[in-house]
Amino acid sequence: MDKWFKSKWMVRAISLMLAILLYVVVYTDETTAKKDYSFFGSSNETKTIDDVPLNVRINSDKYVVSGVPDTVSVTVEGSNSSVTRAVNQQNFEVYVDLTKLKGGEHTVEIETANVPDDLSVFIEPKTIDVVIEEKSTKEFHVTADFVNQNQLPAGYELGDYELKPNTVTITSSKSIVDKISLVKVFVNIAGLEDSINNREVPVKVYDAQGNELKVNMNPENVVVSAEINHPSKKVPVSVATKGSLPDGYSLKAIQADMDEVEIFGTSDQLSKIDSVKTEEIDLSKVKKSGKIDTKLNLPDGVVASQGEKITVSLQLEQTKTFNDIKIDVDNLGADQVIAFLKPKQPSIDVTVSGDDETVSKLKKNDFHAAVNVSGLDEGKHDVPVEVEGPSDIDIKSSQKDATVDITK
Repeated sequence: MDKWFKSKWMVRAISLMLAILLYVVVYTDETTAKKDYSFFGSSNETKTIDDVPLNVRINSDKYVVSGVPDTVSVTVEGSNSSVTRAVNQQNFEVYVDLTKLKGGEHTVEIETANVPDDLSVFIEPKTIDVVIEEKSTKEFHVTADFVNQNQLPAGYELGDYELKPNTVTITSSKSIVDKISLVKVFVNIAGLEDSINNREVPVKVYDAQGNELKVNMNPENVVVSAEINHPSKKVPVSVATKGSLPDGYSLKAIQADMDEVEIFGTSDQLSKIDSVKTEEIDLSKVKKSGKIDTKLNLPDGVVASQGEKITVSLQLEQTKTFNDIKIDVDNLGADQVIAFLKPKQPSIDVTVSGDDETVSKLKKNDFHAAVNVSGLDEGKHDVPVEVEGPSDIDIKSSQKDATVDITK
């Protein structure tokens, strides 16, 4: 053993082994230290922030610019703490500087400001193409387009309207301002029954081809008020019929339960209506006097204040004939004999007309026919035939006079 330690080669071997062991220990400690350091947030990190606002530096009193995106994507690289702070606070600026450029087309680089020294920033895109143009400002009249008017409730229509203000000031490049053909607001009035009071609506700008233009406006919204009207008028009501009453009946009277009705519709519709008829009543199906429920025959889009239903009263007149009613002889002398020459038989036919309920109940024995021969001498005589019956009907006999021959 002593010989080994006195050997020069053995000492060298032991020294080499100790050196290797010392290196491993130091390397392990450094690696562990680095890992521990990383744990406290000092290693590098990369993150991308989308939709970072892109500012424009330009002489805004003289020029306007197009082609500048609203936002860009920014990638930041640095320590964990710096990257986290940049993502959360976004306290740096991304911009394009156009202050030294004149009108025309330019390719410009997107720049940054207020970026911490320990951060690296990468922007996508790095450069953009822009067009700088002379600034133009002009005042335009605002018009209104009321959409879905055909979806207003029946009888309603758009009346007068007002926009406040009715002009806007538009600022953009001269080429854009020269393209402006239409400045308007769109107001949806579908289903409205009440007027619009002070509704705020955005203003839209279009060129002659109907393309919407992006411009700066003052104001960007206007206030609209509009009348939603429900015009009405009163018109007479008439009853429409079709067909014919059954034989023996005639129409004495027909009347709706109201003489006039208030109808609602657009002004144009109402101007064309002077009266309103009922739906046709089929007289061939009417058998007696009474009341019938029917509807008003209204044009599309026109409504009545009390609705469509209406009651119609009908009064029928019936005509009926009673045949062979015997003609009695009044005041014939005791020694006299009478013979009828005309008519040959002492009877007549009686035709009556009147209210159908009354006439339908009459019978033959409700009538009495007679001739009065009081004071007449022997010979031929024309005497009136008198017919008696109910007083509330019209009675007509087939024979007004009779020719009789009186003998003894």
